[in-house]
Amino acid sequence: MRAAVLHEIGQDKLEVVDDMEAVGFGPGKVRLRVKATGLCHSDLSAMSGVLPQPGPFVPGHEGAGEIVEVGEGVTGLSPGDRALVCWLPACGSCPACERGQTHLCLTGFMNAGTPNFKRPGATPQDIFGFAGTGTFAEEVVLPAQCAVPIPDDVPYEIAALIGCGVTTGLGAALNTAEVEAGSSVAVIGCGGVGISAIQGVRAVGAAQIVAVDPVESRREAALRFGATESVAPEGLADAKNRVTAGEGFDYVFEVVGRSATARTAYEATRRGGTLCVVGAGALDDFLQLSMFELFFDEKRILPSLYGGGDVLRSYRRAVALWRAGRIDLEGLITHRVRLTEINDALDQMRTGEALRTCVEV
Repeated sequence: MRAAVLHEIGQDKLEVVDDMEAVGFGPGKVRLRVKATGLCHSDLSAMSGVLPQPGPFVPGHEGAGEIVEVGEGVTGLSPGDRALVCWLPACGSCPACERGQTHLCLTGFMNAGTPNFKRPGATPQDIFGFAGTGTFAEEVVLPAQCAVPIPDDVPYEIAALIGCGVTTGLGAALNTAEVEAGSSVAVIGCGGVGISAIQGVRAVGAAQIVAVDPVESRREAALRFGATESVAPEGLADAKNRVTAGEGFDYVFEVVGRSATARTAYEATRRGGTLCVVGAGALDDFLQLSMFELFFDEKRILPSLYGGGDVLRSYRRAVALWRAGRIDLEGLITHRVRLTEINDALDQMRTGEALRTCVEV
C-alpha cells in the first residue's frame, strides 16, 4: 500500500512509497482503512526531533476511516464500522484510569514502541507509526481501543480533527482551565489547536478573546472562529492594557510549546488567574519562574495533555457542540498554512483513491 515515511529524524521531507505493509494484526487488533487524516503540529515536532519518536516512521495520528478487519476477542467493532483514531487509548485498569484521569494512561505511549509497518525487500525494514498509529498511510493496524466508533452523520474529515486537535483545544478550555462566562482570555498560537481553544472559550461565554499569532492569515482566521480581536505578538502588551486595564487576562492559553511563549503567557495572566499550557515542547526547553513570583502572584499553571479529562466523553461533547452549531468544524478543514515540503508529499497521496487528506495545523 501507499504511505508517507520519514526516514531520519531531522529531515523535513517525506517519501511516498507504494510497498508499505501494515503489520501486527491479531487478537485485540483492528485493521483500519484511512479515509481522512489531519496534519497536527505534533507530527512536525516528531519529525524535527522536538518530540521523542523512534524512526523511521509514518507520521499522522489524527485520522478516521473504515474498519476492514477485526481480530479475535474484539467486541463492539465490526468490519464496515466508521471509526476515528484515538492515539492515546485508556486501558481502564491502571491507577490513572481508576482515578478517572484516562488521558494520563500510559498504554498509548507503550504502543509507540512497537513497529506498525514493514517494507519488504532484500533487507526488510521495520517502520514505526507516530504515537503508535501512523495515519499517513492507506491502512493501519491498531489496538481495538484506538478505534472509536463515530456516528454516521459525522464526516471522516471532521472525525479526524476530533481525534486530536479539536479535542485538545476544546478540552484545554472546558476540562483543564474551566473557563468561566464573562472572563477575559488570550490565546497565544492560533493553529488548529489554538482555534479550537478559541471556540471552546467562546462556547462557554468568555467576554473578551484576544488571539495572538505572528501569521496574519491565522489572526484573520481567529476572528472568524470567535476571537473578539487578534494581534501580532508585539501587540499583546497593548491588548493587555486596553482589555484588562493592565491587570492581565483571567485565562491565557499557550498553544505553541516553547518556554519563551510560556513566559510571555505567564506575564499576560493576572494575579490569581490561570495559565494553561497546551503546546507540546522539547525535553530540554525549561520555563524559568522565581519562587517569589510563584508565591506572590498565585497564578495557576495548568498543563493540558490531550485536553485533559476522559477523551471518549470529550469526543462525544465535540460532536454534540458541532451538531448544535456551537463550534465550526467544517471551517477547520480549510484553515491551513503553507507547508510546502509536507504538502508535496500529501499531494501525491491525494491521487490514491483510498485516501482523502485534509491538512490542519
